[in-house]
Amino acid sequence: MLMHSTPRKAAIYARYSTDLQSDSSIEDQFRVCRRMIEGHGWREAAAYADAAISGASLLRPDYQRLLADARAGFFDVVVAEGLDRFSRDQEHIAAFYKQMTFHGIPVVTV
Repeated sequence: MLMHSTPRKAAIYARYSTDLQSDSSIEDQFRVCRRMIEGHGWREAAAYADAAISGASLLRPDYQRLLADARAGFFDVVVAEGLDRFSRDQEHIAAFYKQMTFHGIPVVTV
């Protein structure tokens, strides 16, 4: 009998794009993601955030760190408020999802 193992270590990714938005936007995103993590019985392994950086760019420091940590097996699932937090470009979102799938890491959004 195959048993489905529940992901245990969750990473959170949050982002907002302009200086016109508030730093509290990151904390708000973290809060809703943490609620989801707790609701699933997972534990938070890391939280990544890129403040005031456009989702059109993939050269965001914490986004790049998230990708590197995924390759290193640092977490089992990625949680974000929405897919648009990873990028505003659907092609970039698809590439991110493909990379996570390759590493066996589900992408879960609130």
